[in-house]
Amino acid sequence: MSTQQSIINYIADVWLDGDAEGLDAQLPIAELNIIDSAGIFDLVHYLQSDFRVTVPLQEISPANFRTVDAIAALVERLRAADKAGGEALR
Repeated sequence: MSTQQSIINYIADVWLDGDAEGLDAQLPIAELNIIDSAGIFDLVHYLQSDFRVTVPLQEISPANFRTVDAIAALVERLRAADKAGGEALR
C-alpha cells in the first residue's frame, strides 16, 4: 500500500467513520475541516508510529498538512533525512 493510501485510510477511519469516498491525495483536508488543529497532533502520532519517522515540531505546519500529498511528501522527506543522517532537512 502506498504512503498516500495508508494516510487516506487512517484519516477515513478516524475522522470520517471509515468512509474514504471523495477523499483523495489532493483534497485540502484542513480547509474542509476534516481534521482540526488538535487532530493534526493525532495524525503526527500516527505518522511517527506507522512510518517510523520523527516529526520535528518545526515541520508541523499548515503547508505540510494541507493535503494527503503534502503529508506523504513530509514522510518521504523525513525518511530520506533518517537515511542521510539528517542532511535532507538542512
